[in-house]
Amino acid sequence: MTDSLAETAQADKRSWYGELSPPGKRTFWTCFLGYGLDAFDVQVYSLAIPAIIATLSLTKTDVGMIATATLLASALGGWLAGILADRFGRVKTLQITVIFFAFFTFLSGFAQDFEQLLVCRTLMGLGFGGEWSAGAVLMAEVIGAKHRGKAVGMVQSAWSVGWGAAVLLSTILFSLLPQNDAWRILFWVGLAPAVLAIFARRFIKEPEIYTATREQLTKSGEKVGITEIFAPSLLRRTLLCSLLSTGAQGGYYAIATWLPSFLKTERQLTIIGSGGYLAVIIIGSFAGYVTGAYLADIIGRRNKFILFALGAAVTVVVYTYLPISNTLMLFLGFPLGFFSSGIFAGMGAFLTENYPTRTRAAGQGFTYNFGRGIAALNPTLVAVATASMPLGQAIAIFAVVAYALVILAALVLPETKGKELSAG
Repeated sequence: MTDSLAETAQADKRSWYGELSPPGKRTFWTCFLGYGLDAFDVQVYSLAIPAIIATLSLTKTDVGMIATATLLASALGGWLAGILADRFGRVKTLQITVIFFAFFTFLSGFAQDFEQLLVCRTLMGLGFGGEWSAGAVLMAEVIGAKHRGKAVGMVQSAWSVGWGAAVLLSTILFSLLPQNDAWRILFWVGLAPAVLAIFARRFIKEPEIYTATREQLTKSGEKVGITEIFAPSLLRRTLLCSLLSTGAQGGYYAIATWLPSFLKTERQLTIIGSGGYLAVIIIGSFAGYVTGAYLADIIGRRNKFILFALGAAVTVVVYTYLPISNTLMLFLGFPLGFFSSGIFAGMGAFLTENYPTRTRAAGQGFTYNFGRGIAALNPTLVAVATASMPLGQAIAIFAVVAYALVILAALVLPETKGKELSAG
């Protein structure tokens, strides 16, 4: 009997993918690959920072400003893409955003000075933010309430896959080529995701709940305003979801943007050496996404956010602030990646469940990317703070403050675990 119950429980855990129709499975893999390639195009910048500083004679503040501009643009791009996804379709918007961020990542490889790189990365940010808005809603609307946290969380685990691919390729390129050439090739490879847009157009369809909602709106002649997410009935929710997103992303970007530089400049690790440390963090990141995805459906969205925020805050302080050995840092990289990335698992599902279908992509796009826009200040603030403190200490301070915001928002927001979506 015990073995039978265990087998049933195990089958239930895996059933979310099995329950998807063939079009649903194509949607999952399209969203998974889109988010993974999105991560690749974002992370190559962090990995190339030391080489960019040397090649273009930039300062830490310069590269921090570029990172901030990218994230600010992604906030605007995410909201605009959400509005477009509600009006013209999730799939079409996904195609456009993928092409956009891939093209401007490619152009970044030709930059000759600060201004050119700033423009390219800022425009890349518009597409980067938009891809998540369209893809997360698309996946959330084709999966049932019972497994929505797992399915959308697994899509978000693609971030660690894309990050890992970026680290692997950068390690190879910087080991074989002069750094002046290596960082440019990293950006040129970023054109590859554009191929995904062709696949998306041919093989995936709009969610039924979305098409039913558009039909209702067409029949009634009703127009959905772009400011509806700020209506009295939704305003409180919009503000709190934005606060939750600000904290999660503020902590992540304070860590992810400067971690390669921290390992190289303060820990004196080589490209190959720091690649090993980053590999441990990325493995932990993937494990955190998967674990968080399942926990979101088991213990609820709010409890999962609080648990991971606490874990991330403690781990980042130990990792960057305390005088620990490089060996201990290697092992601590796993929980650092686990908590700082795993906190995002379930967020796509949670934001989806907080808005009606008619304005879901706009609401999710705004709240997630508003948080990204505010969090965009952290890379620059960390850089400025290094004028009076070590880089590791600056990373820890800004990350802890950010994770405190996650806990505050999660304590106030309603639990949405098991909520069914409806047309309208």
